[in-house]
Amino acid sequence: MEGAPHKAAKTEFTECWRTSWKTPYIMRLAFSAGIGGLLFGYDTGVISGALLYIRDDFKSVYKHTWLQETIVSMAVAGAIFGAAFGGWFNDKYGRRKSILLADILFFIGAIVMAVAPAPWVIIIGRVLVGLGVGMASMTSPLYISEASPARIRGALVSTNGLLITGGQFLSYLINLAFTRTKGTWRWMLGVASIPALVQFVLMLSLPESPRWLYRADKKEEARAILEKIYPAHEVEDEMKALETSIEVEKADEDFLGGGVFSKVKSAWSNTIVRRGLYAGITVQVAQQFVGINTVMYYSPTIVQLAGFASNKTALALSLITSGLNAVGSIISMCFVDRYGRRRLMIVSMFGIITCLVVLSVLFMQASIHSPRISAFESNHFGSNSTCSAFLNAPGASSWNCMSCLQASSDCAFCSNGNNKYHPGACLALNDNVKGLCRLEKREWFTKGCPSKFGFFAVMLLGLYIISYSPGMGTAPWIVNSEIYPLRYRGIGGGIAAVSNWVSNLIVSETFLTLTEAIGSAGTFLLFAGFSTIGLIAIYFLVPETKGLPFEQVEKMLEKGYKPKFFRKKTDEKANTS
Repeated sequence: MEGAPHKAAKTEFTECWRTSWKTPYIMRLAFSAGIGGLLFGYDTGVISGALLYIRDDFKSVYKHTWLQETIVSMAVAGAIFGAAFGGWFNDKYGRRKSILLADILFFIGAIVMAVAPAPWVIIIGRVLVGLGVGMASMTSPLYISEASPARIRGALVSTNGLLITGGQFLSYLINLAFTRTKGTWRWMLGVASIPALVQFVLMLSLPESPRWLYRADKKEEARAILEKIYPAHEVEDEMKALETSIEVEKADEDFLGGGVFSKVKSAWSNTIVRRGLYAGITVQVAQQFVGINTVMYYSPTIVQLAGFASNKTALALSLITSGLNAVGSIISMCFVDRYGRRRLMIVSMFGIITCLVVLSVLFMQASIHSPRISAFESNHFGSNSTCSAFLNAPGASSWNCMSCLQASSDCAFCSNGNNKYHPGACLALNDNVKGLCRLEKREWFTKGCPSKFGFFAVMLLGLYIISYSPGMGTAPWIVNSEIYPLRYRGIGGGIAAVSNWVSNLIVSETFLTLTEAIGSAGTFLLFAGFSTIGLIAIYFLVPETKGLPFEQVEKMLEKGYKPKFFRKKTDEKANTS
C-alpha cells in the first residue's frame, strides 16, 4: 500500500542515532518531512473504517457498491495525478513548497470530507487528499534523502516507510476511538487535518533542499544548510559532490531530451532498460494484484463478511492487519539484504497464494453452512418486517442467511435470539426493523453471516499480511531502485510507480463488485490466480540485484536474464551440440 522505502544497513541505524543525537537539526528535518508519510498512510487507511459508518448514514452508498468503491478509490486516482504533477512541481518550485502544497491539499480535503452533506462531496474530498498523497509519496522521501548526511541517508529515508505503515495503523486506532462518538466517520476523516496543519507550520521554518538550491544556482544558501548538517571539515567535499552529481544529471537530461514522452520513448528503445522495465513493472503490478489493498482499504468489511456483525468488532480485529503490516516492514529491513529481493518475493508469493486459497475455502464453507432462514423467526417480527424477496421466492424454504443477503440489497439477517448459529429471520433492511431486531438482543447482519469459521478467517488475514509485507510489500520498490541504468533511473522508476498506482486503482475499484458477482470465496480465489501468474512472471523476468554494482546489473540485463535452472539446461544443450 503504499511509498518506496529505501533500504538501510543495520549499522546505519546505529550511526543514525549517534549523528542525530549530536545534530538534532537533522532529525528535525527528517521528522518534519516524514509527517507526509504519516499522512499518506493515514489517508489511505482511514477510509476502511469510515466506510462502515458512511454506509449507515447514506443509504445510497449502502445500496450502490460502485459508490462505495468510488469513495475508496478516488484517493488512489487523485494520487496518480498528484504524483505526476508533483514531479513537475518539485523540479520547478522545490521540495519544501511541494510539501506545503501537499499539506494544503490534505487539510482542505480532510475538512471537505468531515462536513460533507452528500456522498459526492466526500468523493471530492477524497480526490483532494489523493492529490496530497501522490505528492507526499514522492516528495517526503526525496526531501529527507537530499537533506540528510550520506552515511545515514538510508536509515532516515527508511523511517518514511515506517511512518506510512504507522499512519495506517494509527488510522485504525483513530477509527476505533470514534466508534461511539456522534459524527463517527466525520471525525475519522477530519482528524487528518491536524497533522497536515502541524507539518505546514513546521515546514515554514525549515529550508529548501540543498540539492534543489544548488541546482537553482543558489549555492550560498545550499552551503549554509550543509553547514548545519555536516561537520565543518566535510562541507566542502559535499559541495563538490553536489556539483559533480548535478552536472551528470544535466548531461543525462540533455541525452534523454526534455519532454516526458521523449524520455519514455528513449527508455523503451533501449534493450537493457526495456528488460529492466519488464522486471520493474512486473513486481509493481504483482504487488497490487495479490489483493493487498483490498485488505488495507476494506479490512473491516472483509471481517464483517467473515461473520462479525459489529462495526466496532470489525475495526478492532482489523487492527491486526495494519499492525502486522508495520511489523513486516521492520522484518524486511532485517532480511532483504541477507536473503535477497528475488528470493524474498518468491517465498512471499508462495505464502500469499496459500493464504488466499485457504481463505477462499473458508469463505465457501462459511457460505454453505450459514444459518438457515426460519419462516417462524421471520414472521415473529410481523409480515411487514419480512424481506419481500423472501416472501415472494418460490424456494424460500431452502434459504440460508447467505441466500437472504444475496437475494436483494433490501434484505438483512436477524440472528436467532438463543444462538446466532441457529435459524434466524430474513428481514427488510430499514432502521425500524433493525431496531426491533437489536431490541431483542439479536445480531443484525448485512454483509456476512454468523460463522464458526470467522475467527480462522481473521487469523488467515493476519498470516496473509505477514507473508506479504516483508517480501512483496517492500522488495518491489527496492528492485526498482536498482534495476535501471543511472541515467534512466528516474523515468524507469516513474513508469513502474504509475503501473503500481493504476493497478491499485483497478483492484480497489472492483473488489466489492467482485464479491457481489462471484462471492467472497470466488474473489479470493481469483486473487490467488493473479498471484500465481505474478509468481511465474517474477521467476522468469526478475533477476537478483542484491549486492550487485549497477554496472553488473546492466551487463546481466544486456545478456538477457534467465532463471538459474533454465540457464543450466541451455548450457548443457550448447555443450552437446
